[in-house]
Amino acid sequence: MKLVAALTAATLLATAGVASAAPAGQQAAVQRMLDHLATSTNALGIQARVTGLGEFRSGVAELGSRKPVPHNGTFRIGSVTKPFVATVALQLAGEGRLGLDTPVVRYLPGLVDDRITVRELLQHTSGLYDYTDALPLDPQGFPSIRYRTFDPRELVAIATSRPLGFEPGTQHSYSNTNYVVVGLLIEKITGRPYAWAVEQRILRPLKLKDTVVPGNDVDLPGPHAHGYFPDAAGTPVDVTRLNPSWGGAAGEMISTTRDLDTFLDALLTGRLLKPEQQKELTRTTPASPDYGLGISILGLSCATLYGHDGTIPGYGAMMIGTSAKRVTLSVNDAANGRTPGDGYLKLVESVFC
Repeated sequence: MKLVAALTAATLLATAGVASAAPAGQQAAVQRMLDHLATSTNALGIQARVTGLGEFRSGVAELGSRKPVPHNGTFRIGSVTKPFVATVALQLAGEGRLGLDTPVVRYLPGLVDDRITVRELLQHTSGLYDYTDALPLDPQGFPSIRYRTFDPRELVAIATSRPLGFEPGTQHSYSNTNYVVVGLLIEKITGRPYAWAVEQRILRPLKLKDTVVPGNDVDLPGPHAHGYFPDAAGTPVDVTRLNPSWGGAAGEMISTTRDLDTFLDALLTGRLLKPEQQKELTRTTPASPDYGLGISILGLSCATLYGHDGTIPGYGAMMIGTSAKRVTLSVNDAANGRTPGDGYLKLVESVFC
């Protein structure tokens, strides 16, 4: 989880590290932490939301400008899309319409290896090649796909043209292909695109009005910080506008810290899933000890945290929390030509515990 340190550090300041401080002192501590992250990681801007403490921001919204990062601005959430998609799949399982241990080919004949089950997709234990490894997502190649529209089956075909990395169910290997296939499963079962299912089952009931499944729309709606990605010469280029269809059900969504906070709170407190599927959400296996079904589990000496992170050119995002204290957080890191989250891991190891 690339951005885990930023959020767990904020969790520390909100809960463990300053437990005896007044709320104002906790807020000041979180702000100091964000200011430190913005300067130490070369992030252009960071925003965060800490349950019970409010919103925080640091840095600027655009290179060459003094305009601050907007309060509750929208941003591309990358792989934080995956918990939304996994939630819909688990809801369908709870309705008896999707079997977690059923081979995928029973629903989508011939799409992937006959041995791969729905659970193995959700838990990244399928062995499917990650199609993003074959896309030109480097600074030199990214301009060629920045505005291109990809079809989900096209992305899956890239993956299935390569052999499986291992016997399904025996190892964990994070692959975006898994969730593109889950998106196709949802479409097959519901008769509608996965985006429709996410909107009807999660966004509308929770009133997540600022969360969007954009498809091939290149715009970032609402107030937002700009995202940057280096060109071949290393110069930051504004890539706020891009076609995220290459991320699809694995990473195309747009949201805000407020909406992610609301979603994770609902997810961890059992408001979106039936009890049996709620247990499946965080159930790990020897092959996947740190990842349930669409959600990462971070076990520290002082807490167990649940959430997900994501990156897409120009942006990094994360939501993480504890079910007992229902602390939910998210961070927008509009990177100044660098990978969002650089240097955060050492921070969580040295500070959180």
